Amino acid sequence: MSKSALFEKIDLSLIRVLHTVITECSVSRAAIRLQSSQPAVSSQLKRLRELTGDPLLVRCGQAMAPTDVALSLLEPAAAILQHAQSMFGHTSSVREFDPATTNLTFRLAATDYLDPFFLPELTLRLRRLAPHVRVEVVQLSADLDYRRSLARGEVDLVVGNWLEPSDELHLGRLLSDEVVCLVSEDHPAARLPKEGKRAWSVDQYLACEHVAPPALHPGALGIIDEHLAAQGLRRNIVVRNPHFAQLPYMVAGSLLVLTTGRRFCERYAQQLNVKIVRCPVSFPPMNYYQLWHDLTHHSAASRWLREQVRDVVRGLQLVRPPTRAQALPVRSAS
Repeated sequence: MSKSALFEKIDLSLIRVLHTVITECSVSRAAIRLQSSQPAVSSQLKRLRELTGDPLLVRCGQAMAPTDVALSLLEPAAAILQHAQSMFGHTSSVREFDPATTNLTFRLAATDYLDPFFLPELTLRLRRLAPHVRVEVVQLSADLDYRRSLARGEVDLVVGNWLEPSDELHLGRLLSDEVVCLVSEDHPAARLPKEGKRAWSVDQYLACEHVAPPALHPGALGIIDEHLAAQGLRRNIVVRNPHFAQLPYMVAGSLLVLTTGRRFCERYAQQLNVKIVRCPVSFPPMNYYQLWHDLTHHSAASRWLREQVRDVVRGLQLVRPPTRAQALPVRSAS
């Protein structure tokens, strides 16, 4: 078959099936996402295999995995779909998207550094406004290449904090927060004055035993330690734990020091035997963003998702932290 005849057999819907099947690594999940039937997607996958001369998906244990050829086709397919969306879908997609009836799957990569209520609040809001959607939260960690995941359509949105976010992605600022320290009420720093000669010094801070999450990128230091390193400083980290919401409980029962945003610390300062203290090292504000790719920039569904993230964060900033006598209720955002 000539190249021109082969090209005539390819249409945009087939490229969408290619992209979805590869990112989902499952015909059944791809059918759900495409709002199609499994036999129809299987038939289209058979056509794609004939056109490419490659199996595209192969059995790997109990799951399916994309071949090298499939992975090489993923980004070109994403680019074609994005350009088609820019050309023809920008205005019509706004009318076609209805949160109340959509059955899309929203995939969000996020940390729990911003606020312990953020992900529960967002999930409840999405389920209330779009009752048929599926929500998948992926932990933002060093094991996740979030740039590639966004470019491949494996996640729709990334929420986190960076000193310098990637300039290849679209960016929406969510909030800025002051960097403070959380310590036990029994920690020596909790009893020192805020100012004056007897105040907590930089040397004392660095010499303390610190608890911190792992860096978000292999070989990276993390934003706190990157800033310290730029000033020729290094703190004594003795515990690393990726489950950030556990760290205040570790602080409460030890002499560990947690350095992070005030917003996060305030959620625990009235519930645990901990105290927020000024950090003797001067840090720039801790900025939180949502990041997304050109692939979803004009998508009405993705735009709606970004609006929900923004509104939940705004709502959380207006809510006072609970008192120590209160439990940690999960409230639905208004």
